[in-house]
Amino acid sequence: MNPRVERYRRSWRLRIPADPGETRRIERWLATARVFLAVSTLVAIRMDPTELGHSWAAYGLFVFYMANGILILMLLRRRQQSTAAFRFLVHAGDVAWPALISIFAEGPRTPFFLFFFFVLAAAAYRWGLWETLGTAAAEVALLWIENLLVVHMLLSPVGTARLRALTGLHVNIQEFEPQRLFMLSIYLLVMGLLLGYLAERQKHLRAEKALVTGTLSKIRVEAGLTGTIERIFNELMAMYGASRVMVASQEIHSKRVFVGELVKSKGRAPAEFHWLESGLKDARNYLDEFPGEVCYAAIDGEAWKTLALDPNGNEVQVADLAPFLQIRSTQPFQSLVTVAFVFGSDWRGRVFLLDPSWRGEKQEELRFLLDLIHQVGPAVYNVYLLHRLRRRAGAAERARFARELHDGAVQSLIAVEMQVDVLRRQSEAGRPVEGELGRIQALLREEVLKLRELMQQMKAIDVDAQRLLGVLNDTVERFQRETGISARFVTDLSEVDMPQRVCREILRIVQEGLVNVRKHSGARHALVRLASSVEKWSLTVEDDGKGFPFSGRYTQDRMEDGKGPMIIKERVRLIAGELTVESNPGQGTRLEVSVPRNGEVPHEL
Repeated sequence: MNPRVERYRRSWRLRIPADPGETRRIERWLATARVFLAVSTLVAIRMDPTELGHSWAAYGLFVFYMANGILILMLLRRRQQSTAAFRFLVHAGDVAWPALISIFAEGPRTPFFLFFFFVLAAAAYRWGLWETLGTAAAEVALLWIENLLVVHMLLSPVGTARLRALTGLHVNIQEFEPQRLFMLSIYLLVMGLLLGYLAERQKHLRAEKALVTGTLSKIRVEAGLTGTIERIFNELMAMYGASRVMVASQEIHSKRVFVGELVKSKGRAPAEFHWLESGLKDARNYLDEFPGEVCYAAIDGEAWKTLALDPNGNEVQVADLAPFLQIRSTQPFQSLVTVAFVFGSDWRGRVFLLDPSWRGEKQEELRFLLDLIHQVGPAVYNVYLLHRLRRRAGAAERARFARELHDGAVQSLIAVEMQVDVLRRQSEAGRPVEGELGRIQALLREEVLKLRELMQQMKAIDVDAQRLLGVLNDTVERFQRETGISARFVTDLSEVDMPQRVCREILRIVQEGLVNVRKHSGARHALVRLASSVEKWSLTVEDDGKGFPFSGRYTQDRMEDGKGPMIIKERVRLIAGELTVESNPGQGTRLEVSVPRNGEVPHEL
């Protein structure tokens, strides 16, 4: 089970741990806003000095506040991370500052009351609902404490004179009347509630996005369909605290039913998913019509509690408990959540979470589960399609190799067996067998070369621009050693900058061209040349054999079906290149491949 998901499962706001980089960015923005607010306030005071009653103490506090903001901004730019203690200390200063400056700004109804809203916004931006409400409550408490202190000082003439001597201010006691202060307190609490709610929703959405992204990251093509389902179900099990996760799916065309389950493991190791034996009875139990797209059912004593949502997340009435009772007859549970899925026109099914233990609001959780399945489902379906495509491609490739072996090596071995039988009879009759032995040896040599070429085609090619020239040279030299045909690789390039896909196809084209030289041309010499210009790469394969049945120079567009090397033509198309074939019957063949540097190479599956 994923410890991160298990730890933060119970609260939407805490389902994702704080990102140090995001926290640092938030603190930087708040520090910048704090400095901007202080500078703007000083400009406003300069324009209307009566806002502070010409108090030197108030001016000094504003300068100190601005210097403090600049210092915090500089610290955040130098430090790599912001600690929780540092953030709390800065926030405590922001909470205390508005109450302090309001004394010198003729009461809490001054325009500088904006500082109170800044600290509420900072709490919402940093944390969430409860922290913002706590900040609002702290501000209200400070205002009332300030009210008591100021009123107490102003009750006596000595206190009033002392305050004027210290600050040069005349404080209007009406500004600190309980009725006005009560309304200001209500404003702060309401504003804290609204800002905190907006922050909570934003963190809720971030948590959903992070969980969906984390679940999608578990999908790996190399893990296969079963491995992918296992990864996703482990995430769902940890996310919702379920004891077991099941899936029932049916192939729409064949009506075959597949049921699998993943049971919570005792340790921290991920649980293993396995398929169960299933049949049409399972289809009726698991795939019958449920009340909604996503459903919840729980047994409370003898009564059932149910909740169902349609595909749009709206609540629907649950009138029949039969589907839940059928599941409970084979899979005992106290509570159950099930959500439907459809994969194109191929599959339909349902995912079941048995005995989930989340503590959030059920309708909200069901909506998220429905959205999660809708987003993860297509990715899983793509894994299925790719897996099926690979199986078909593998089957087609195996069939091709089987056909090659049957038409080539197997037929040749049968012919060799027949010739050996003829030689045995000739030897018994005392006839010379040297000529027949030579023919058999040549036939065996030919089949060995064909089998090597077939094995070479089966190998996965891992060649890039750095290795291409060396691999091409080795390929041509090996061709010369194995066939006895004089062959050379010529290039004036010291390095190439081809994409890897183009490098692989260029190598395949050279291999196929040399195979054609050996099989069909009867040539004694072959030449492979690779060149480059500003606009394109050029590959040439030529020989002095008998050439194609046609004569002349043909581009790929002019060559009709069946004319020219078919496999090479297809490989040239794959790299957006151009093929030209020049054939002189009895004198040789020249293949020219041009690949533009800025061509768009199709992506492989």
